[in-house]
Amino acid sequence: MTEPVPDVRSVAVGCWIDTGSRDERPGEAGAAHFLEHLLFKGTEKLSARYISETFDAIGAQSNAFTSKEFTCFWARMLDSELATGMDLLAEMLQRPAFRPDEIDSERNVVIEEINMNEDDPSDVAGETFMRTLFHGHPLGLPVLGTRESIGGMTPEVLRGYWQRRYGSGTALVAVAGNVEHEEVEEMVECRFGAWDAEDGTHDLDALRVGSRASVVERDTEQVHLVYGGESIHRTDEGRIADGVMHHILGGGMSSRLFQKIREERGLAYAVHSFTMRFAETGGWGVYVGTTPANAHTVMEILAEEIARMISEGVTGAELDRAKGHMRGALALSMEDTNARMIRLGRNQLFGLPHLSLDERLARVESVTRKDVADIAARNLTGPRVVGAVGPLPAGEFEAYLS
Repeated sequence: MTEPVPDVRSVAVGCWIDTGSRDERPGEAGAAHFLEHLLFKGTEKLSARYISETFDAIGAQSNAFTSKEFTCFWARMLDSELATGMDLLAEMLQRPAFRPDEIDSERNVVIEEINMNEDDPSDVAGETFMRTLFHGHPLGLPVLGTRESIGGMTPEVLRGYWQRRYGSGTALVAVAGNVEHEEVEEMVECRFGAWDAEDGTHDLDALRVGSRASVVERDTEQVHLVYGGESIHRTDEGRIADGVMHHILGGGMSSRLFQKIREERGLAYAVHSFTMRFAETGGWGVYVGTTPANAHTVMEILAEEIARMISEGVTGAELDRAKGHMRGALALSMEDTNARMIRLGRNQLFGLPHLSLDERLARVESVTRKDVADIAARNLTGPRVVGAVGPLPAGEFEAYLS
């Protein structure tokens, strides 16, 4: 997939693998993310040092990220260096070395990443919310794995996951920048054409969402809480209206929750709502960090404002502001080749249409107050879930679950 941007000198290339933490089997918790780290540690022919020095020598930025459903290895560089950057990415993905000493070294790095996240109460609250919302489902498992799973992961487990989930059947190369489609097509065929095909299907496990609260009790100054529920899947036609609704609810400084909780009442520094979408389901939530003494007041405001969104919908002025914000964000994202590449890759993996900027802006502009009211009735009326960290027991939140 390519998106030519002839007026720039940069190019962004992403090698997308249609696999993430939800595809891990028992005994593989954290394997998708561990493998993402490990592929930078060298191949059968190239050392980790050579890979990093070559990226540096061509002035490239390179990195990778793993989610619950996909993994992406990317690099951004001068257009004249695309062939070299793609050489490195192709070698990394197709011929990883799995050297035991490098696995042990990177194991420590991943465990330190887990430690860092567990020292951040807001991250722990988010993971607790996900585990509670998607209780007993692969989507509820942490992408990083656990200290125990990473500590016991063997080269055989990592190689087995790579052999099962990495291949031409799960891979997609997306390129945005100063490129010609035919030239990129030839580069990809030359470097990836002989890669064995692997099965790219996902197991879509049954999901049963119920009202529940989970709290990781810690002696913290604040209660970090996430309050939300199940939502629409990633290809649902209501996804744009859903984005508009959540911007009005808690997506910016003019949002209802930011104004009520922070500006009017001074109950929190950080408050925002968010959405997440997967193949067969999704989720929505609101994060707030507040003192234990104010936790019930904050929860009451959250419940009241969500109920008001369901019963009253939004005003014309709120709708215009939210659509204006989304139009601006879309237009600004077009100035970044990496953002273009990420959108290109995600849309292709997820089966979403490839639209021009004008088409995307028109879709945002077409959202009506009725569309927002309809999506609020669909998304905000189901079972509620709380995930929190702080010096309060889970029972403190049960009154807000219905």
